[in-house]
Amino acid sequence: MTDPSDIWHRIFNFTDYPQLLTLVHNSLIAGAILGVVGGLISTFVIKRDMPFAVHGISELSFAGASGALLLGVNVVVGSLVGSILAAVVIGALGNRARDRNSIIGVLMPFGLGLGVLFLALYKGRAANKFGLLTGQIVAVDTPQLSWLVVTSAIVLLGLALIWRPLSFASTDPGLAAARGVPVAALSPVFMLLLGLAVAMSVQIVGALLVLSILVTPAAAAMHVTASPLLGTLLSVVFAVGSTVGGILLALGSSIPISPYVTTISFTIYLVCRLIGARRRARGWATLPPAHAQSPITA
Repeated sequence: MTDPSDIWHRIFNFTDYPQLLTLVHNSLIAGAILGVVGGLISTFVIKRDMPFAVHGISELSFAGASGALLLGVNVVVGSLVGSILAAVVIGALGNRARDRNSIIGVLMPFGLGLGVLFLALYKGRAANKFGLLTGQIVAVDTPQLSWLVVTSAIVLLGLALIWRPLSFASTDPGLAAARGVPVAALSPVFMLLLGLAVAMSVQIVGALLVLSILVTPAAAAMHVTASPLLGTLLSVVFAVGSTVGGILLALGSSIPISPYVTTISFTIYLVCRLIGARRRARGWATLPPAHAQSPITA
């Protein structure tokens, strides 16, 4: 029979905690960067109703990373290639939601199956295989951190350039097109930025749980505010808190980082949902869904 105290010790072990902090310096920086990027991207994922796309891209990112692991090349590059390929395919072929979801439904099992094949052929450390799916607490070395910083800079710059028209197009694409906003061109650009963000997330929380960073923060924020600005800020705070908090809780344990990140993220979502429900019960103004918020003037 398993000793409950042994299970608790495996989940939370703060022995020599200060010394262990030095081992995850890069991971903490990467987690904070990922939280900022993930929180910003998350707002558009919710507005554009694309959580399923995030999951689909992550499966191809996993296939690219596992293929790179098998070939002995940079795993980050493989993850980026897989994510970008998926983003380009979904963005080019899925103009309508129904078409997009069908394409993603086809890509997901293919990407996952391909990734499993590559990992089955890989004869290296089992921790490397497992880490691609569920994340690793000390997986971020200096070269990977450099890749992550460069990738996040590209995503943030891209979002800054298209933020205003993308917000308008995400809120009311018909009106945005009538006002001259290039709605058709914005979609593939956003998909490319989303692909880069997914590839970043895979390096921290693994391919299976990227939704906790790229979907849950904004989904939580929309339950406590209808303000686009405040919602975005809260989404970033929630994402950073989940990633950095998950890393700090996982430090010293023998458990992958992903359960900690997802638990914090889910707890934040539940609290926000309860706050929103309590406000509505008291007769406060009902928060509109993301796609029904007032359009942003172009």
